[in-house]
Amino acid sequence: MADKNYPALPEWAYDFRKVVAHIWQGLSLPLPTPVQLDIAKFLADNSIDRKLIEAFRGVGKSYLTVAFVLWKLRLNPELKFLVVSASMKFAREFVTFCKQLLYNDDLFKCMIPEPHQRSASDAFDVALIKPDKSPSVKAVGITGQMTGSRADYIIFDDVETPNNSLTNEQRMKLSESIKEAAAILKIGGTIIYLGTPQTESSIYNLLGDRGFITRIWTARYPSIEKLSSYGEKIAPAIKQAVEDNPDIAGQPTDPKRFNEDELLSRELEYGKSGFALQFMLDTALSDYERYPLKLQDLIIFDLDKELSPEKVLHTRTRENRLQVASCGLQGDYFYQGILAENNYLPYKQKILVIDPSGRGQDETSYCVLYERDGCLFLMAAGGFQGGYEETTLEKLSSIAAAYKAQKVIIESNYGDGMFSSLLLPFLKKNEILAEIVEVRNTTMKERRIIDTLEPVLSTHRLIVNRTVIEADNISTLIYPENIRHRYMLFYQLTHIIAEKNALAHDDRLDCLAMGVAHFVDNMKSDIDVKIQERLDRALKLEMEVVYNEKAPTGKKAAEYRKLFGYVPGTITVNPAWKDKVKPQKKYNIRERPRGKR
Repeated sequence: MADKNYPALPEWAYDFRKVVAHIWQGLSLPLPTPVQLDIAKFLADNSIDRKLIEAFRGVGKSYLTVAFVLWKLRLNPELKFLVVSASMKFAREFVTFCKQLLYNDDLFKCMIPEPHQRSASDAFDVALIKPDKSPSVKAVGITGQMTGSRADYIIFDDVETPNNSLTNEQRMKLSESIKEAAAILKIGGTIIYLGTPQTESSIYNLLGDRGFITRIWTARYPSIEKLSSYGEKIAPAIKQAVEDNPDIAGQPTDPKRFNEDELLSRELEYGKSGFALQFMLDTALSDYERYPLKLQDLIIFDLDKELSPEKVLHTRTRENRLQVASCGLQGDYFYQGILAENNYLPYKQKILVIDPSGRGQDETSYCVLYERDGCLFLMAAGGFQGGYEETTLEKLSSIAAAYKAQKVIIESNYGDGMFSSLLLPFLKKNEILAEIVEVRNTTMKERRIIDTLEPVLSTHRLIVNRTVIEADNISTLIYPENIRHRYMLFYQLTHIIAEKNALAHDDRLDCLAMGVAHFVDNMKSDIDVKIQERLDRALKLEMEVVYNEKAPTGKKAAEYRKLFGYVPGTITVNPAWKDKVKPQKKYNIRERPRGKR
């Protein structure tokens, strides 16, 4: 035991909670809060060797665990700890903090590495231990080399981040990486996870099936009804407090560190859904239905700027699932549409929609929508930092020119029409004759967005150009990694709920909803009826050609060209413009492929 080598520990130091108070005093921090002491009690519980600590951001999980590592080494210096974080940088920071306490706290100075021992930023030994190839404390990134190490304790410190868990594919890869821990843990060893879920499909949800005991400390007391969704995972102290006094629901659990004003500020910063994840640790599977907009209801297709496919079928078969990163919830993917008939027709309407930047870090967002026969085609979407700068106005006018916008729809809630006045000279400069239409919205934004988009998505009338997905990812690279996803259109689409301030940023999604709302009257069209009308009219024109034995001219020729892109009797049935269109797999409408739709 350590007492044989190190000075005897005072009696109080065998209680980890008192050690935490001692360390906090040495760091000139306020006394540990009840929530911190409750976490410390769970950390020190030797009867549990598979632990998951989920606590709201900022509560001090890592500080507590650093103290736990040193305390355990003080009790038994022969123990080996492996610290795994999302990156090597964060793992090193954990180990560095351990060393700082080692050198600055009288309780642990006796463990300072001797000259012949390891003392690096990513690994160090404590004094008076037997030679071993494994250091006392070692840092490694989740994607680093864990094999070869042996440890009595493996600590996973925030291995799930927005950058490695946003998509289904990333979560699967991360889940496989953490499984390596079982191979390097010594017999009788302990695994501890510290984390805050980054997605409703968090990998932390899987740990219960692997024998882990989870404890959740929320930033606010949940309601008595909500307690059941946490099950046995909620910290007993929080559960007891709510059961004893249901009126406590909604109040801060740690008011000394996070009072109501601070929590309201965080809720505004993260949005309601982000706050529910990172401060209320709410990842209940039942919440899947709270998010009404799904990627799987979109139709993804390679679209041409001039000609649209006459009809594209929506499918959800495995073979049509796109192998691209998706930021939807668990099991939600993009699916490639299937061309029903190899006919291509001109678009009827083309609009550019602009939502000027309103506040703070909001974007000036845009989207380009085309329409034909009640189907909408999302050709482009994105956003710019800034609102009224010349560079932004020039870029928007260039987009209007590139996509030959016939109308420019602008949200006028901010600036009372000022943005339209500033944009007009740039449109004229690029010889764009598009009509400017200003719209003003007064209803609750989140409800308006959902009510506008949900019927269109559920009936599969929104066809998305495949390039929009890639552009959505690339255009957000300018933002810090930890908040980049908040600006993505498809993240906003899949994470909006009908609550005020549901998202920290919703500019791109709001812009799309404005564009779809512009075509609400056109959505009454039935594409199959339109197809039949064209076929009937085409047959009539064909018969006229047969009986007259000459090609139609004038208005009839123009009508036929509009219907099918060529005039009978003048060119072959395979018009030259078809060469521009990427070949698609062809299916007969009556032989629709089987599969989930």
